[in-house]
Amino acid sequence: MPYSYDDQNIFAKILRGEIPCKKLAETEHCLAFHDIAPQAPHHVLVIPKGAYVNYDHFAKAATDAEIVDFTRFVGAVCAQLGVCPTEAQAGYRLISNAGPDGMQEVPHLHVHILAGANIGPLTAKRT
Repeated sequence: MPYSYDDQNIFAKILRGEIPCKKLAETEHCLAFHDIAPQAPHHVLVIPKGAYVNYDHFAKAATDAEIVDFTRFVGAVCAQLGVCPTEAQAGYRLISNAGPDGMQEVPHLHVHILAGANIGPLTAKRT
């Protein structure tokens, strides 16, 4: 499947500096910033700087350097937030939505790091 990247999406505009964000951290290939409508005490978005629509697009088309940086950066952001699971810290939820059925709102790969409270079940049981 060919991926069609919309360079007018909000994250592309943030990366170009057209829209401000509350930046938490940045690497050569990634940016982490606070969500403008947080759903938990800690709600951070991590995005690659490359034009990737979703995770499968990223996995297929990103360079090895981008993939390694993104993966390590997500872990580093969790450590920076102090949410890595330990005896004293309960942990975090990492979410990446893809496509309409996955409820993806912005067509640029991003993961949500949610922490600081019990987030509850991921989905409701369906019968």
